Amino acid sequence: MKLPITDVLDLHTFNPKEVPELLSDYFRACLDVGIFSIKIIHGKGRGILKNRVLSLLKLNPMVKSFQGAPPGSGGWGATLVELNSHTKMEQEPCNLLKL
Repeated sequence: MKLPITDVLDLHTFNPKEVPELLSDYFRACLDVGIFSIKIIHGKGRGILKNRVLSLLKLNPMVKSFQGAPPGSGGWGATLVELNSHTKMEQEPCNLLKL
C-alpha cells in the first residue's frame, strides 16, 4: 500500500503496533518533500493511542514541538506537530510512503 505524503496523517486505518515505525517513516518522508507542519489524527476514544503518540513524539529527534489541535482542527482527537527543518535525511526523497 502506498500512502500519499501530505500534512495530515490519519492513524484510524493503522494497527497500533505499526504506529512507532509509521511515525518515523512518515516524518522522514515529510522532511524529504519539505513538509514541516503535520496534523496527526489519532481519534478521541479513551486516549490510549493519543498517549502513545505523544510519548513517541517526545522521543523522536525529528520533532521540534507538538501541541493539541484547536477545536476547529480536531481538538482532543488530533495533535499538531512541527518537524525540525535541519534534520539530516539519509534516504532518497520520495512523495509516497510504501507500507
